[in-house]
Amino acid sequence: MNRYKKYIKPYLSAFILGPIFMIVEVVGDVIMPKLMSIVINYGTGQSGYEARGIPFILGVGAVMLVAALIMMLGGILGAYFAVKASVNFSADLRQDVFEKVQKFSFANIEKFSTGSLVTRLTNDITNVQNLIAMALRMLLRSPGMMIGGMIMAFMMNRQLAMVFCVVIPALLIALLLIMKVALPRFTVMQDKIDKLNSRIQENITNQRVVKSFVRDKFEKKTFDQASEDLKDNTLKALRVVIFTMPVMTLAMNLTIMAVVWFGGKQIIVGDMPVGDLTAFTTYVTQILISLMMMSMIFIQGSRALASVRRINQVLDTDIDLNDDNASRKDKLVESGRIEFKNVGFRYYKKHKHNVLSNISFTAEPGEVVGIIGSTGSGKTSLVQLIPRLYDCDEGQVLVDGVDVRDYSMENLRNGVAMVLQKNTLFSGSIMDNLKWGDENASSEEVYAAADAAQADLFIKDFTEGYDMELGQGGVNVSGGQKQRLCIARALLKKPKILILDDSTSAVDTATEAKIRESFSTSLKDTTKLIIAQRISSVEGADRILVMDEGQIVGQGKHEELLKNCETYQEIYYSQKSKEEVAG
Repeated sequence: MNRYKKYIKPYLSAFILGPIFMIVEVVGDVIMPKLMSIVINYGTGQSGYEARGIPFILGVGAVMLVAALIMMLGGILGAYFAVKASVNFSADLRQDVFEKVQKFSFANIEKFSTGSLVTRLTNDITNVQNLIAMALRMLLRSPGMMIGGMIMAFMMNRQLAMVFCVVIPALLIALLLIMKVALPRFTVMQDKIDKLNSRIQENITNQRVVKSFVRDKFEKKTFDQASEDLKDNTLKALRVVIFTMPVMTLAMNLTIMAVVWFGGKQIIVGDMPVGDLTAFTTYVTQILISLMMMSMIFIQGSRALASVRRINQVLDTDIDLNDDNASRKDKLVESGRIEFKNVGFRYYKKHKHNVLSNISFTAEPGEVVGIIGSTGSGKTSLVQLIPRLYDCDEGQVLVDGVDVRDYSMENLRNGVAMVLQKNTLFSGSIMDNLKWGDENASSEEVYAAADAAQADLFIKDFTEGYDMELGQGGVNVSGGQKQRLCIARALLKKPKILILDDSTSAVDTATEAKIRESFSTSLKDTTKLIIAQRISSVEGADRILVMDEGQIVGQGKHEELLKNCETYQEIYYSQKSKEEVAG
């Protein structure tokens, strides 16, 4: 719980005032039945009570009215501060969880599904928020009402109040058993919500693929299965809640029946006034309602406790990529020189075989280095080690002669721009998306970057130009347009190292040639690594790395590799024959 103190401290006044005002309402709840019994007893002249006139009754009624108004004020303010405290608590917690997720490496993210992280940031934190709001309103009110009601009941009729000594312990034991049963069921229910959210996200994100393969029925079936699974587990968890309320209601009604039965006998023999029985019955109701409130807190607490454990799993995750051991955190990437020294890497550390083995090469500042090879040869894995999206397991990756692990990740990644294999744009205008490269860039700089990426012409063809709103993921632009926008975004960053991971695959060769030509002017001093499937995309590079099964099997210029590298020859002649057939 020490972890959560910092979320309470800024709003401590709300956490204190909420319960205090609820106690005001409780005091009113406790004295109201007694005032009502006074009205009945003195108004009807019960045995032992002298009949009073209308002025007395009106006077007591006025006191009751004032008490009701004070209770209302206490209830309103108590609810207000409870909501204020819970909402601010959850907002700060959600911010910290989100910031932790932002620091996750790819390996950390792979530990959780995307849907699970979304559920933890939304549904789980909302469960905690609801518990806090409920607890601040009921945690003192419920026992306060129960204790106050019991004191008043014992003061009025000790013999009749003994019924609580049987009912309350039995109900408390039942509540503890309910909580014990409910907790694991709510944990399973939250896991099922994770799976459903993952299913929804995957389906909506990939709607084009679903429709193009006519897999609507299959997706509907898998969604129905996930939804049915969630429904079954939710019913299993809530069955405990469903069972609780009838038991509590039955206990309340049986207790009231017992009180009326034994109290009625006492009235007949003159041992108890009618007003006291009326008040006593009200206290019975209050006491048992307070137990119902406690049961609701226990049930919500069970669900929130399951959510807290899931939130803690995120907060307790050790981030495997961090700056803790960085020895040169203040250093910036200045020239963009890249050197790999006998680098080995594997995604899953328990695997025997590396994805990359014995990788060694150097890229000088301003050079264009092409990387080519068959699918799965390790091209993308190699370039992801430069900005530390992953860390190598063997050897060193150096930038400007410094191990990338000695940089702060912010400074390292500020010097590197990547256009990934899977191009991603965000909701917002084209201008907003391009300014991801440099949020302070002027409009002229944005236009220049778009022009260099061959994106300016098609942007201007849109009615709203650079102000056109993009759908989620850029669904309202074509694949080639998306690639060019992503390249423009990277160019605007003015990086020392630019990595293009097969980022012109959806662009025609003429447009691709213009983009490469612009690099020689707009990014003259930037080190450029270009991963490509087409040899035409890299044949003009200063150096070409040929990869096969996680190793560099050849490096040099295009002409050298055609003479000396068998793998490169195979790629070249297979593509050339396809072009001849196509021609």
